[in-house]
Amino acid sequence: MKIMTLRSPAGLDNIAIAERDDPGTPPPGAIRVALHGSSINFHDLGVALGRMPTEDGRIPLSDGAGTVESVGEGVTEFAVGDHVVSCFFPDWQDGTPTIGDFSRTPGDGIDGFAQSHVVLPATAFTKAPKGYDSVEAASITTAGLTAWRALVVDGKLKAGDTVLLLGTGGVSIWALQIAKAMGATVAITSSSEDKLARARDLGADFTLNYRSEPEWGRKVADWAGGRGVDHVVEVGGPGTLAQSIDAVRVGGHISLIGVLTGIGGEVPTAALMGKQARLQGLIVGSRREQQDFVRALEATAIRPVIDRRFALDDLAEAFAFQQSGEHFGKIGIEW
Repeated sequence: MKIMTLRSPAGLDNIAIAERDDPGTPPPGAIRVALHGSSINFHDLGVALGRMPTEDGRIPLSDGAGTVESVGEGVTEFAVGDHVVSCFFPDWQDGTPTIGDFSRTPGDGIDGFAQSHVVLPATAFTKAPKGYDSVEAASITTAGLTAWRALVVDGKLKAGDTVLLLGTGGVSIWALQIAKAMGATVAITSSSEDKLARARDLGADFTLNYRSEPEWGRKVADWAGGRGVDHVVEVGGPGTLAQSIDAVRVGGHISLIGVLTGIGGEVPTAALMGKQARLQGLIVGSRREQQDFVRALEATAIRPVIDRRFALDDLAEAFAFQQSGEHFGKIGIEW
């Protein structure tokens, strides 16, 4: 069967088409899935570029969705023909976090979903949201669930809350849609006026260009009545954290998700202490949280924003487009 592999040394030029034996029929507790779609994330790009070293020949992509073709003995949750979507942490089923690395994350520690078929434990999937195609469904695995956990699971978001989002990538646009569906008021930043206009079309209440307003944290706090926002979805990392702390209210919540500006840097500890804010790191979520998210999507009729779709053979081109920073929302891979 056809797969895409990442050859050493890592780099977009070393993403190649290859063949691998068909995985066959599922053993007890497993399902066979014909994959039809994925989406790419900053994490996937890091693996492809070698920033997160992995094995030679690794199959990339942590997101995957498709149709169940057969089920192993003892599987009752899924039936042939069901539309399913993968889990970022296939071993984290429920409860508080127990995994702090990517050793069992598809496309990183284990093979991912840039292939035509997989046979995996049934617990490595959930049902996809009704009415979603495979690219849309795959977009919930990493970016969508991260936004859901940040705001709803950890942040306890409620109607009337104020939320700050940084940029217009996959996590931030998912967070915008979730926050508006939950009755929150949302501020969002970008360096592109065109992207800010698109964010307003999706319901953003306050938009701010961080290039023309370098002290955007104070501006956002002023917009939120001078007290600051209740929640910040912090995807930038050390280069933006100080402004996020300025923007959050006393006793507010900052979800530390991204490292777009680097993996380490100075933390303004006095400012954070003075705000008495909760700064919480997180990586995606559990299978149970994904099932809850799917139910919420079906109840709210949210549809993901897919900027462009690429063929599986054009995976390297999709990553190059991601590197350009021109995308708004998610980038899909479809086959």
